[in-house]
Amino acid sequence: MRSALTMLGIIIGVAAVIAMVAVGAGAESRIREQIASIGSNLIMVLSGSITSSGIRMGTGNAQTLTEEDARAILAECEAASLTAPAVRGGVQVVYGNNNWATQILGTTPEYLPIRDLSMQDGQAFTLADVEGATKVALLGKTVVDNLFYGEAPVGKIIRIKKVPFTVLGVLAPKGQSPTGQDQDDVILMPISTAKKKVIGTSQANAAAVGQILVQARDGRTAEVQTQMSGLLRQRHHLQANEDDDFTVRNMEEVFKAQETSARVMSLLLAAIASVSLVVGGIGIMNIMLVSVTERTKEIGLRQAVGAKTNDILSQFLVEAVTLSVAGGLVGIVLGIGASALISYFAKWSTEVSSGSVLMAFLFSALVGVFFGFYPARKAAYMDPIEALHYE
Repeated sequence: MRSALTMLGIIIGVAAVIAMVAVGAGAESRIREQIASIGSNLIMVLSGSITSSGIRMGTGNAQTLTEEDARAILAECEAASLTAPAVRGGVQVVYGNNNWATQILGTTPEYLPIRDLSMQDGQAFTLADVEGATKVALLGKTVVDNLFYGEAPVGKIIRIKKVPFTVLGVLAPKGQSPTGQDQDDVILMPISTAKKKVIGTSQANAAAVGQILVQARDGRTAEVQTQMSGLLRQRHHLQANEDDDFTVRNMEEVFKAQETSARVMSLLLAAIASVSLVVGGIGIMNIMLVSVTERTKEIGLRQAVGAKTNDILSQFLVEAVTLSVAGGLVGIVLGIGASALISYFAKWSTEVSSGSVLMAFLFSALVGVFFGFYPARKAAYMDPIEALHYE
């Protein structure tokens, strides 16, 4: 019973370390999934602000980007592999007696590979659809669920601002973005169609777009960002003392910051859980000290019949390590079980890694060695005559 109670601190400590590291790793994994859902090597260029009567408006207040800017970035920025201009707007979409408020995004076919989008059903629109301003649309899963209720949407006619559109395909689900936005609550259509039939544009700025999405070649996001900023300033005839009339957002940098935060949280949780391992080690040391006191005569007798200092030291050190290792093994089982329960009841993603299990086990063994050494040394260096006389 005393040994079981001694191991309890180690058991709880190891289980806590494994469970907390699993929670942290699950959070990191979830963030990586969300980053992947945004698109690979993605850079967003947003229209800038305008100044009116000395008052600076917010980003996107003026449409300072054009489709020609997107084509120029692809042609002149060597580090850019794909570009897609886009316009966005809120609409009410209707099918039969059902309607749904959503966002429409007018863009080009390159938008899909830039955002790593694929088709669940049907097909994507083509460059010919953009050139002909064809009234076709690609629907996100959320829009399909709220309009069709199980009915196959491909080939059906929906109305967007009273304009009939043919559903060309359904996008594969992407889930939530790292900012919590539903990426499936969207309708994609050719950019020319969006401008002429849905959003509308002024004749003076018919080529204007709200944003340009750029895909950098592998590992060259910083390079394309620099090239692009210089090119756009040149095209927009900005002087050296003038601010940019556009905003460049390197999504990789944003997501790296989020991933770093999750990793710090994981390490913090592991550090907090490790405190219980230290507490468990102190428990082992206390019990071993009591054991040494109780077995003083036994120690003296062993020394009297020829036991050397190392023999006594090894005996008590092995006992301490055995307690901590046995507690560690039980703690591993409980930790894996606790991770599964957290994932099931809290609906929180957890990820138990072999590295965290090995780390917790080795740490528990080291705790046994560290906290068992003092009691073992105390026993080994007892005076045999005093030990035999001990009552």
